[in-house]
This record gives sequence, structure tokens and C-alpha cells, in this order.
Amino acid sequence: MKIRNIFTTILFLCLAVGAYAQQDLDLPVPGSELAEEDTLQESVSTARGSSLLRSGKFKTEAITAAGICKMACCNLAESFENTASVSVNYSDAVTGAKQIKLLGLSGVYTQMQDEKMPVMRGLASTFGLNYVPGQWLENILIAKGPSSVANDAGGITGQIDMEHRKPLDETPLFVNLYASSDNMYDGNIISALQLNDRWSTVLLTYFSYGNSMMDHNGDSFRDDPTVRQINVANRWLYYDPSGLQVRFGFKVVSDDRVGGQMDFTRGMARSTAPAAWGSLINNRLYNGYFKIGLPLTDYQGSSIAFVTTFNRYESDATFGTNTYYGRQNTVFANLLYHNDFNEYHSLEAALTGQFDDIAEDYRRFFYTLGLQQIMPIPHKVEPLPGAMVEYTYRPSHHFTLVAGTRLDYDLYYNKLLFAPRATFKYAITHDAVLRGSVGRAFHSPSVFADNYGLFTSNRNVRLGYIADDDLNRGFNMDMESALTAGGNFTYFLPLGEDDASYVSVEYFCTKFDDQAYADTEWEENATLVYMTQSLTQTLQADLSLDFGKHFNALLTFRYSNPKVRTASGEGKASEFIIRPMTSLYKGVMNLQYKTDLSKWIFDFTAQLNGPMRLPDYAAEAWNMGYSPVYPMLYGQVTRKLRALDIYAGVENITGFRQHDAILGADNPFGSNFDASVVWGPLMGRKWYVGFRYTLWK
Repeated sequence: MKIRNIFTTILFLCLAVGAYAQQDLDLPVPGSELAEEDTLQESVSTARGSSLLRSGKFKTEAITAAGICKMACCNLAESFENTASVSVNYSDAVTGAKQIKLLGLSGVYTQMQDEKMPVMRGLASTFGLNYVPGQWLENILIAKGPSSVANDAGGITGQIDMEHRKPLDETPLFVNLYASSDNMYDGNIISALQLNDRWSTVLLTYFSYGNSMMDHNGDSFRDDPTVRQINVANRWLYYDPSGLQVRFGFKVVSDDRVGGQMDFTRGMARSTAPAAWGSLINNRLYNGYFKIGLPLTDYQGSSIAFVTTFNRYESDATFGTNTYYGRQNTVFANLLYHNDFNEYHSLEAALTGQFDDIAEDYRRFFYTLGLQQIMPIPHKVEPLPGAMVEYTYRPSHHFTLVAGTRLDYDLYYNKLLFAPRATFKYAITHDAVLRGSVGRAFHSPSVFADNYGLFTSNRNVRLGYIADDDLNRGFNMDMESALTAGGNFTYFLPLGEDDASYVSVEYFCTKFDDQAYADTEWEENATLVYMTQSLTQTLQADLSLDFGKHFNALLTFRYSNPKVRTASGEGKASEFIIRPMTSLYKGVMNLQYKTDLSKWIFDFTAQLNGPMRLPDYAAEAWNMGYSPVYPMLYGQVTRKLRALDIYAGVENITGFRQHDAILGADNPFGSNFDASVVWGPLMGRKWYVGFRYTLWK
């Protein structure tokens, strides 16, 4: 009832604000002549929903707000169903946590950014995708491979940058409400206001409530957890005619999740003898940021900017009889300088400071033995000062070369991190573009955040390095480092709108010199985490066809070859094996048809999900070494009525799902219980309906 009352109040306030904003105030639009630093550098077709950016220095795929609306994308995790570039899977069959994969590797190796500010680091990476409402976004920019080193030395597989609705939007009120057949309800209320010729703001609110309590496969476990989430953000912009810009804002998230067996209740949490197995998760996220930018010349060829952010993430959770508490404080500051010397040469330089303070407490209670084990996770205080320089050379409109490097010093690992990168773009003709990139990147591992499924398994967890002398290094994992190289060829076809039709082929290879690997096959009923090497190759082909104002199609296929080296010792030889739980290929077809004036929009998406190699113990239990190939079909119809969009659709039309998602479900407190081997959808067919109302200024 409290959630309903809060959002009823917010709705009435926003309606009042929207009515006020409809008044003829005759205010100028501040900064309309300004090219904002966090907007796209070129036009992207908002009608089509996605596109490749032709003139970008890096090969970038843009998913626009229209692309997000092709399906009911309640959050960022659900916004990648129309692309094979990013795969999304559940980390386990209990908590509802989702993880992405880019270039065949976990999303923790992808640099997540909110308008060029780093987000979803460390502990916050587990549920971070669920805390970005889809309707808050204008664009999602996906850049694969080594890209800019402006913020840090991360981004081993690439960058995903989110662009939110702006304070300058001409929408004083936007409302989106959604309901589905699995008892999931969510809504967005957004208001952007220009207060005068200098100040503008946008208020973004989101709520989500899900209480499915469904068990389609009859294993006594809920298919989806009960979820209650509240998400509020406020962003401000101050623009001075001199060119000075000041941006600041905050974001607060409260998330409560109850999963596990159907009979589990909140009162059973933290009990050493519960009547049912369950998970109770309370997450809280607090974010604040401040950005100031000032042009140093009249023509804005030279500028200086300062960006700082603060994030606090708290997680308090119970998994069966085990408990976990995690807390992370992150401070980021960046002083950037940019100078376009002339049309051929430009330079960017930055001084960066980053500070992570991570404390974790994980306690395992062995139900049958009545014993408690406290996992010795060290308190991680990780200051990371550094500097970067990036040079761009454009001798002609055909060729662009970007060479950059970062030098950071990690005081926690006592390591100097050197991250050189280079990218080139060559326009063979006006329509044929060739790109290539190579670079080194690093990642500071967080064992449980990077492998959240460990919490939903009764397997014993051991962290260390296994060698012939069985040296155990404990929980102090090393810094991960990798070299990524690849290229892309794109040919734009003379069909439909400009740049809307193209054929594209790309190849990337990522080689880890040091990677923290959670090996579930080393020994029975145990997961061993150790440093090792790996090699992952991906090949992708895309065909986009635009047949004018009414019909467009996108076909894409991605193949991955993920290999990881196992440890040696205890009579076992080291060898490269196919990394388990990674899809070997994925195909996507997206079709859209619109009637005149886009009064009716029909969207259809088909996916072909390739097999995953299953861990040995799961392969034995299910009598199959690889998961089956399966399709996923989505359909949606949208009716536009002036300011109102009404949409209805269905997900997973065929109703396909993974029937035995939990090993040992009949004895969840036994040693064989494991809910982390998820290769397919957990829910069957889902119907939904919703509307989007936009009040224009």
C-alpha cells in the first residue's frame, strides 16, 4: 500500500506540473544552439529504432528510443533482444539477476557508462541492468572492442553508453504503464521542464511490482521472484550564453526480491532450520553526479570539463541458510581537456581518480551438520589514480586514426596498468567503410559479484591458484588483463533512408593473460576460482534492409568460439576447453511494418539461440553435453492515437522453457543443490499490454 500511495502522489504532482507547463510562457529553449557533449554526433533514424553510425570513429551500434519500444523493454536487460551483439541470460534460476555477454564474454568486461560516466562497477554489476528503466533512455550505444581510454582502462570487450532523456526535452509529461500475464506491473512517470532560459530539469520515476508465484515445471520453486522496485532520478542543466554548462543530479533505487520455493516466506529468512529454501534480497543504490564544461575558444574547438560521481551500493541477502552482506562506495573524478588544433589534428587528455571501497560478508551454514563457515573475503580498498592522452589524425575524409594510452596505478594490487589502444577507420568509397582496432584493458575482479550464481548453489567454494605444488593464494585474486583486436567492414546499400540499409561483417578476438575463472568441473561438489588464460573469438554478420516508410528488416548472426585453460595439478594436465555456459551462436531476425502516418506498427522478432556446453555434473544429470538449440519468438502491435500509444504483445510465443532448471530441487539443503545452470528461458508464454502517453510542450 505504501508504494501505491507514493506513486499516486507523484502522478498527481506530475500532472499538475504538466498542466502548468502547458501554459504559454513563451520561454526560449536554452542551449538549442548547443551541441551537447553527451548526444549523438550524427543523426540516427528514430523511426527505424537502430542503426550503425557511419561517421563515428569507433564501430558503434545505436539502439534508439524507437528501438526500445519495439518490445516491452521494462529495463536495460530487456533492451537487447533485437540484436545478436549482446546476449542476456539469467545468472541463476532463483534471484532474477540478469547478465549480458558481449563478444562471448561476461558483461563485467564491458565498460558500462551513463552519458560517459562509469556505472555498474563491482557489486553493482549484478543487478545494475535491472535498475535502468528502458523508457528513461533515448539511445543505447554499443561499441565493440577497444575504444576510448577517457575514463579508465576497462572495457575489455567494448563499451555500452546509455543516454537518458534530457532536461531540454519538449515533454513536460510522459507516462508509461505496463501489465503482463505473469502478474508483473510497472510504470514510468517522467517530466522535463525548461524553467527559464538557463535552467532546465527532468524528473524520472519508475516503479515495478511482480508477484507471479508460478511454478510451471512443478519443481516447487517459483519461476520468477516477487519483486518490488522504486527508482527515482532527477537531472539538472544550467546553460550560460558564454558556453558554460553545469549538469548535476541524483538517483535512488530500492529493490526487494523474494524467490525460492513456493512455501518460502519472509519470516523464514536467516533461520538455521527453515521449512523451505528461499532467497530474500534487499538492494539499495544511491548515485550523485556533477559535470561542468567550459569552451576555451569561441568556435568550441577547445574545451575543458570536470566530471565527478559518487555511488553507494548496499546488498543484504539470504540464500537458504546462507547470508550475504555487501557494501560498496565508489568515487570517480575526471578532469578532461580537448583541443581541435585544426581539421586534421585533435587531442584529448585527462587526469583521473577512482576510489572503490568494497566490504563483503558471506556466511555459509551447513544445514545437515549444524556448522557455520565464514568466508574470509578481504576488505577491498582500491585507489586508482591515472592519466590518459588520445590523439586523432584525419588527413582526409577517407581516413581517421585514433591512438591513445592510459597509465594508472592500482594501489590495491600494487600494479602499474599500461593500456595502449589504436583504432583506424578507412572509407574505401562513400558507402564502403573498413575499421580496425587493437588495445589492452584491465578488470578488477569481484568474485561473488562476477559469479552471482555461486550464492544459489550448495557447492563448496574455494578460491586460489592450483599449480603442480598446489599453491593456495586465498581470496586475493590478481588484476585481470586482456588484449582485444578486431575489425569490421560495412557497406551501405542504396535502399530506403540514408544509412538505414547495410551489410556488415566483423571479427574480434580477446586473449586473457590473467583471468579469474570459476571452475565447476575441477572437483565434485566444489567450485574452484583461480587465475588462468583464455581465448575468445567472435564473428558476426548483419544485414539491414529499409524498404521505405512502411517496412524494414534486420537479420544478424553471431558465432563465438570461447576457450579457457584449465588448471594443472593433482594429476590433471592443463588444457584449453570450450567455456561452459556460453552460447556458441545466435541469430536474430527483426521485422517491422507501419501503416500510413505510423498509426499502426507491427513488430516481430525471431531468435535462434545456439547450444551451450554444460558443466560435467549438469551434463551427467541431464544426460546431454550441450543445451538444445531453441527459438524465441516475440510479437507486438502498437496503435498511435495522437499523444497516446497503446501496445500489446506476446513474448516467447512458442512457450519454450528450460524444464529442469534447478539441480537437486527435491533436496535444496543437500550438497547437490545448484540453481546456477540456466541455459534457456524460465518462463513460458507471456502476454502483456500497456500504453505510453506523451504531453508535448
